[in-house]
Amino acid sequence: MRKLGVKPILACVALLALSMGMRAQSPAPKKPEATKAQPSAPAPRRDLSGIWDAENTMEGINPRGVASHAPFTDWGADLANNVYKPGEGPRRVSVGLVNDPLDGCDPAGFPRNLLFELRPFQAVQTPRQVLMMYQYQRVWRVIWTDGRELPKDPDPRWYGYSVGKWEDDYTFVVQSVGMDERTWLDNAGDPHSGELRVEERYHRVSRDTMELTVKIDDPKAYKEPWIARDKFRLKLLPPNTDIAEMICAPSEAEEYKKTMAEPLSK
Repeated sequence: MRKLGVKPILACVALLALSMGMRAQSPAPKKPEATKAQPSAPAPRRDLSGIWDAENTMEGINPRGVASHAPFTDWGADLANNVYKPGEGPRRVSVGLVNDPLDGCDPAGFPRNLLFELRPFQAVQTPRQVLMMYQYQRVWRVIWTDGRELPKDPDPRWYGYSVGKWEDDYTFVVQSVGMDERTWLDNAGDPHSGELRVEERYHRVSRDTMELTVKIDDPKAYKEPWIARDKFRLKLLPPNTDIAEMICAPSEAEEYKKTMAEPLSK
């Protein structure tokens, strides 16, 4: 999650200071000789399998929220301006006033897990499903590929209901509904309603590169559909990559609240 306990923060600061000192005492590294880039192998047909990560790590983490979105409806504007109090973005408040559900270790939910902290994830294909297993909060999604329809009146879920199909040999399209309104879209406190429909497009450019486009369609919260990620580039990691745990621990969240958030709100 975005905020860590006090002890991990102090440890990171100390490690950073030590690292900076060591770099100052070390000679500048020699520039490697230029090498000719090798072309990537062709993409396999109808296959997303593998461990993927953002080509640009900081764009994957995206702490300040989406770059832009469609205008809010009155309903969406009321939530964004009067109810949600984010710690990032244009409506940012002081840390003691933030009410981001992630700070209490609620699930990030979908599609926030694609718009914030999109770190390494593994795609696994079975005859009936594509499974997406994410590093952030150590969660997984099921995308059904057996031809079923989306539910007409779904009970809300943190990660919704998803179905997918191949549009062509290299483009996998996913439709999702039934997301829980308690989740935010991003760190900037952009809201969504239960009417939200999300389209993901995974386009396999080559063996080692894939592009992700995420479209938001929520007529209750936004005046028109809009693109949250546009051809966001993902890179294929080696198959022996060990995806580390990244779990929100309630005990750390409580420590942060007591030692930092609550004193700053007084």
